[in-house]
Amino acid sequence: MQALLSFDEGPPISAPLRFFLTAPLFAISAGLLLLWSGPDVFASRWSPQALALTHLITVGFMMQVMLGAMQQLLPVMAGANIQRPLLVATVVHAAITLGGILLVLAFLTSVPLLFGYAVVALAGGILTFIGTALRALQGVPAHNPTTRGLRLALLGLLITASIGLLNAVSMGWSIPLPLEQLANVHLGWGFVGWGCALLGGVGFVAVPMFQQTQHYPSWFSRSFAKAAITIVALWSVAELAGYRLSATVLSVGVVMVATSFALITLRLLFESKRPKLDAVQLLWRVAMVSALMACTLWLLTRLSDPLAQWQSWPLLFGALVLFGGFMSVILGMLYKIVPFLVWMHLQNQGQGRLMAPNVKKVLAEKHIQGQMQAHFVAFGLLLLAVFWPAWFTYPAGLTLVVANGWLLRNLLSAVAVYRSHLAKISALAAPRA
Repeated sequence: MQALLSFDEGPPISAPLRFFLTAPLFAISAGLLLLWSGPDVFASRWSPQALALTHLITVGFMMQVMLGAMQQLLPVMAGANIQRPLLVATVVHAAITLGGILLVLAFLTSVPLLFGYAVVALAGGILTFIGTALRALQGVPAHNPTTRGLRLALLGLLITASIGLLNAVSMGWSIPLPLEQLANVHLGWGFVGWGCALLGGVGFVAVPMFQQTQHYPSWFSRSFAKAAITIVALWSVAELAGYRLSATVLSVGVVMVATSFALITLRLLFESKRPKLDAVQLLWRVAMVSALMACTLWLLTRLSDPLAQWQSWPLLFGALVLFGGFMSVILGMLYKIVPFLVWMHLQNQGQGRLMAPNVKKVLAEKHIQGQMQAHFVAFGLLLLAVFWPAWFTYPAGLTLVVANGWLLRNLLSAVAVYRSHLAKISALAAPRA
C-alpha cells in the first residue's frame, strides 16, 4: 500500500527551509577545508582533516537536509503532525548547527572540551527531534512502507548518533575503546541503517511521483527498511563481539541491502515515462551508480588482500558514498522539495486570489543544470584527489566551494520568489482606503 499524501498538514515553510539553507554553508566549509589543508586531507581516513571533512558533510550537510526534510515529510507522508513545529525546528536546528561546528573544530584542534560541548549539543538536538517525531508517530498506523521506513530510520539515526558520540567522547578523553570497530559500525549504521532506510521510505513515494516511474515492487518496499535495520544490527553485534567470520558474512549482507536499493531504483529510473532526462533524474542516477561503485569496492577489499592493504581505499569509498551518493541524491530531492514547498505554501496563502507561480518558475532549470554540473566536476576531482592528492586537492576544494555556493544561491532565489509573491498576496488582501 502506498502512502497517501496530505499536503495541507505540513509545518510552516520556515521550519524546513532553515535546515536547507544551512546545509550548503557546511559543504562550502568542506571546500575551504580542502583549500586550507591541502593534500594532508588524503593522508589517512584517521587524519584530523579527513575526519573534519567527513563530518562537515555527514553532520553538517546531510543531517541538516535529512532532518529538515523529515519535518515536512512526517506530516505529509505519514500523517504524523509534530506539535509546535517552529519551536522544534528552532531548537533542533540551533543544536545540530552548533554541535556540527564544535565537532569539526574538535577534530582539527584535539581539544577535549570541544568534543564535550559538541556531544552535548548534538545529543540534545538529535534526541529532541527523535522524541518529538516518535511522539507524532504514536498512534499512527504503519500500514504503508513509507511510514514504517520513517519509524525505522529514526531508530537508525538514534543508533548512528549514539555510536558517533561515543567515539567523540573516546577521542576527546582517550578512553580505551575499539575505535576502528566502532567507526566501522558507525559507518554501517549511518550508510544503511539511517541513510538507506530513510531514503527508501521517501523514495518509495518520491521516485514514482516525481520521476514518473513504476512503483517499487511491493515485496521490496514492504521489507526493505526492516531488512536494513536487522542485518546491520546482527552485523554490529558480530563485529563488536569479535566473531570475525560471522561479521564478514553479515557485512556482505549489509552491502547487498544498499546494492539492492540502488539496482532497483536504477531500473525504475531507466524505465521512466518522462519525455527527457532532467537534472533531478540524472542526480538520482549518478547517486545510485556511485553507491553501486562503493559497494563493489567494499566487496573487492574482502576478496583482494592487496586492495585491502591499500591505505586510501576507505577515502575512495567515502568519496563515492558521501559526495557521489548521498550529496547527489540530496540535491535531487532539494530541487523537487523546495520548489514544491514554495508553490504549495503560496497556493494556500493565495486562497484563489492570486495563483502561485509554476514550480519550474520557482527555480529555473538552467540554474539547476549549472549547479548539478559543478557538483559533478567537484565529485570527479575528489575521486582523482584520492589517487593524486598533490594535483587535485586544490581544484577539488575550489570547485566544491563553487558548486555549493551555487546551491545556496539557487535556494535563496527560491526564497526570494516566495517572499515576492507573498508580498503581492498581502497587498491584495490589504483593505483599500
